[in-house]
Amino acid sequence: MASTSPTPRPTALIGWRLLALLYDLWPVVALWMLASAVFTFAYTFSGHDSHENIPPFSLLQWLLWLVCWLIGAVYAVLSWRRGGQTLGMRPWRLQVTGADGSAPSWRALLMRYSVGTLSLLLAGLGFWWAWFDRDRLTWHDRASGTRMVRLPKRPK
Repeated sequence: MASTSPTPRPTALIGWRLLALLYDLWPVVALWMLASAVFTFAYTFSGHDSHENIPPFSLLQWLLWLVCWLIGAVYAVLSWRRGGQTLGMRPWRLQVTGADGSAPSWRALLMRYSVGTLSLLLAGLGFWWAWFDRDRLTWHDRASGTRMVRLPKRPK
């Protein structure tokens, strides 16, 4: 019996993923800088010397790290949910989909971001894993049940 499902799109190779990640770093860093400025101004106006930095490993610094992580999550998850692409994925025609080609759930996208973060903290091991995976999937692809696919070129 012949399958009636459409031909699956090719999985995005690790090089395309890394290019998109590098591209996405810039808008996220800009948002982190805004958050850091807010924290720094709040710290300064709370009575500390204007030349004094937020102390390393203080509760305030950990809160800033958490806020920056959440900013990255909002950027990525909202982008993936609204069309499957971040700014960095568009030039290389990459898209996040569910394993069946449908739009992923919020839960799946949050899992993707969380496991992707863990992968990056482990020197990108979960990304490099795609070189050895039989389906060229990363840890966050597998854990979330999502896929990153490369879209075909649009005819001119």
